[in-house]
Amino acid sequence: MNTIGRFLELSVRTPDILESLNFYKSLGFVELEINDVWSHKYAVVSDGDINIGLHDREFDSPSVTFVQPDLAKHAISMADHGFDFTVMRLSDEAFNQLGFADRDGHMIMMLEARTFHISDDVDQDSLLGSFFELALPVREALQAARFWAPIAPALLDMREEPTMHMRFDAGGAPLGLSESIALNKPSLCFKCPDRKGLKAHLQQLGIKYQKFPGFEGAFVAIQAPEGTWLFVFDNDFLGEAYEVDETGRYDALPPLD
Repeated sequence: MNTIGRFLELSVRTPDILESLNFYKSLGFVELEINDVWSHKYAVVSDGDINIGLHDREFDSPSVTFVQPDLAKHAISMADHGFDFTVMRLSDEAFNQLGFADRDGHMIMMLEARTFHISDDVDQDSLLGSFFELALPVREALQAARFWAPIAPALLDMREEPTMHMRFDAGGAPLGLSESIALNKPSLCFKCPDRKGLKAHLQQLGIKYQKFPGFEGAFVAIQAPEGTWLFVFDNDFLGEAYEVDETGRYDALPPLD
């Protein structure tokens, strides 16, 4: 079975796109040029590593969104492997889309083509530092990993203590499965070595933040106007936590009980 495609964006419902745009741009994210695909208001911000799609419409938000050409063919293959689609729009006259939820209810969308243009000018970190993971809260990481295995088979890193946390390559995006009780929705993780400088910038911008929110040792947590959580750490909390098998695949995982 083929992989899920290339990561496009974390798609979030955004009632006030201008407010969210101003928030992200104040942090150093860059607004990208969008394609004429959606009928609703839509904008994208990026730091060159993570793209955040801001959508002024009702949908199961947030969703982790990928691009996969020849989507109808992949729909057949995925259906044969037991995937249950909650969104299926496939026709010659429509912009093709597939949607389904993982075992923990996180929405995954697949589109037939990109909805914005990549810019070569977006090549520097935001004020939050370097993006290193899109983290999903899960009840049982091993069970969640086995759901994702057919569509994103490359395991990047893993840690068993103090809570199980696994990271894998989902179409070019580092996607984490976390059992941490401090995480309650898909969130973005950044590493910034300058704690004092970041806090001074946030205070100068008038952006409220939580100190030491409890997730994996983050020293700052910020909630964007549309509700997206941004966690900032001194370093990547996995580090050298687990030596992945040289195949980089889920075959190296310990068996389920």
